[in-house]
Amino acid sequence: MNAKTPLPRAEMTPEAFNGRCVGHFPGLVGMRIVAVSPEGVDSELALRPELLAPNGYLHAATVIALADTSCGYGCMAFLPQGASGFTTVELKANYLGTALEGILRCRATPVHLGRTTQVWDAMVSVAGAAKPIALFRCTQLVLWPK
Repeated sequence: MNAKTPLPRAEMTPEAFNGRCVGHFPGLVGMRIVAVSPEGVDSELALRPELLAPNGYLHAATVIALADTSCGYGCMAFLPQGASGFTTVELKANYLGTALEGILRCRATPVHLGRTTQVWDAMVSVAGAAKPIALFRCTQLVLWPK
């Protein structure tokens, strides 16, 4: 973003988000938030056989789980004051490669942090690899109390 990018809410730390993962889908797949900063959210997910499709390749939903959750936690960290939450209204992924082992890394970055919508991009790669295996974009609708 730029010099006007707000800081994430102080209570939105990797530890807080990792605690939210426990007992829910992100925890089930094994994702972990590594960093939350004005630049975005970094996360990782160790690959294991259960996260592969029956054909032996990385399941597309594994990548979506990592990217969408990272962007969602980013949205939570940057919600405008007084907002009650958010919901995803659109997501898109482009797959550029695959992985069978290793650690997936995701970097989610804010593109637009508005009062009614947020747009987030994420890049998913394998730790140690130079090029991404997926590019992801989502739009979040900011929710307000009635």
